[in-house]
Amino acid sequence: MILLQLMHPERIIPDETVAGIVAIHLVRYAFARPLVAAGDVLDAACGVGYGSAYLAAGARSVVGVDIGADAVAYASSRYGELASFREGDVEALDFPDASFDAVCSFETIEHVEQPERAIAEFARVLRPDGVLVISTPNARVTTRNPENPFHRIEWSAGDFEELLRQGFTEVELYGQRRRQTQAHRLAQRLDVLGLRRRLGVLRHGARLLGTAPMADLTLDDLVIERGALAGASEIVAVCRVPRR
Repeated sequence: MILLQLMHPERIIPDETVAGIVAIHLVRYAFARPLVAAGDVLDAACGVGYGSAYLAAGARSVVGVDIGADAVAYASSRYGELASFREGDVEALDFPDASFDAVCSFETIEHVEQPERAIAEFARVLRPDGVLVISTPNARVTTRNPENPFHRIEWSAGDFEELLRQGFTEVELYGQRRRQTQAHRLAQRLDVLGLRRRLGVLRHGARLLGTAPMADLTLDDLVIERGALAGASEIVAVCRVPRR
């Protein structure tokens, strides 16, 4: 079960998910929080709302939107004192133009049928000086047949930037990765057939090589760095100057 979560983590419920998977997702909210501080924030595809609640510590207001009624119900009951939640589709947001100072949308865009439309919607609901913070898996080459069965498309960094520039004038790309020892990185490069993952030895192999196992990661074991896309597991983008 842990190996499946490590390979294809989707709906994250912190109380029911291994700590490392929660950290992998929460670190993006930690990265975004200073960028959206004191603003009105939309968490687009908020899931069960733990990230919306995290952003609320520094924001003026946070609205979480998700297409799943069950997720919205959970978020409202668990985090409703910190943020508001409602059902909604990122390809057709039910908000007026220029409603928010910031939009966060993490591990969302690879799921939607029309990603260009979602990007246009994010740009539409942002104020002129607003910011979009968005993430997606980092693919070596863009593919519409990704390994993850829940994803419609995964982008290379260049193609992802091109997509984002359809909605925004300024786009900065960051790479998210876990901190690893040199020995662990070398073992990964040598394992060209992916045998460590296929045989389920990720947890013990990483520990033996001095790297925290994926399931045990904390926020301190993860880093998001500008331009550091080689070897990054996810691309995180900061987008400004929405196109009208």
